[in-house]
Amino acid sequence: MTFLRQSLPGCRWWSRRLVPLLLTLLLVPVAGCGPAAAGADATAAPAAETAVRDVVFVLDWTPNTNHSGIYVALERGYYREEGIRLVVEQPPEDGAEALVAAGRADFGVSFQDYLAPALAGGQPLPLVAIAALVNHNSSGIVSRKEAGIERPAQLEGRRYATWDLPVERAMVENIIRADGGDPEKLQWIPTTVSDIVTSLETLVDAVWIFRAWDGIALELAGVEYNWFAFADINPVFDYYTPVLITNEDLLREEPELVRAFLRATRRGYEDAIREPGAAAAILLQHAPELDAELVRASQDWLAGQYIADAPRWGWIEPGRWDAFYAWLAAEGLIGRELAPGTGFTNDCLPD
Repeated sequence: MTFLRQSLPGCRWWSRRLVPLLLTLLLVPVAGCGPAAAGADATAAPAAETAVRDVVFVLDWTPNTNHSGIYVALERGYYREEGIRLVVEQPPEDGAEALVAAGRADFGVSFQDYLAPALAGGQPLPLVAIAALVNHNSSGIVSRKEAGIERPAQLEGRRYATWDLPVERAMVENIIRADGGDPEKLQWIPTTVSDIVTSLETLVDAVWIFRAWDGIALELAGVEYNWFAFADINPVFDYYTPVLITNEDLLREEPELVRAFLRATRRGYEDAIREPGAAAAILLQHAPELDAELVRASQDWLAGQYIADAPRWGWIEPGRWDAFYAWLAAEGLIGRELAPGTGFTNDCLPD
């Protein structure tokens, strides 16, 4: 699951060490709409420089193709046209959620599963998802073709790379049982997969990955593999990953800033959909350490996934969002049930 591990720093889903300040924050009703920098928007300066506002945007991890639309909008001056000087930062140990909840960053990248404990705790954090970056959950279990693991029940007796988190275990056990298998027979191998090809050759038989990165990496390496996606097996697992988040105070007090940020961001992602080659080139300018062939191939694949079958860019389907949180509550994976609509809004999305 190397892309997941890269995208979700340290895979700290249930062992988050939020700073004490965040634990004092309370969830407030959503209103409105209804910074060392890794990069800054320095092109297409507007006529009145005084109208430009610094806005801090924090990633979930190192730059990758999930973020391409951000960098396209940055490079092409779309944020400046909206009066925004975007400052892109790497996340701290506590992740983007910590900075955004504390008001030290204006926007960030998170994941629906990461937001769940922040929203369902005794003192919920003031976070809200304002747009989906990828419309469907593209994660699943991959194995080398010769292993013969074509369905979840065939994971019995196999070595599976795990980072041993409750939600991961619950989801894997769910799909094995649904296929008539016994999850107790799965060999859970705690390991951090840094090289998907080598790991499947030597360490484990199966790994949880995101199709957009490690699936592409396997194809480029010429490795034949079997794959099944969580969302194809159980629709409740078609949750949103990743999403853009902001602080509810900012959403309530400066809704036009949120709208302006999303207008520019949408343009960047729509460009990435139309011009994946150009988007890959821009991402590589900002992150030259990435494998160029992998970035280009991943970008080609994601171009069809950012919006996919959603009615428009960024749209979060309420039923899908709520179903995943209801499942987490039913499984005892969060402290309490969340009311429908908790934690997201579509109200600021551009038409």
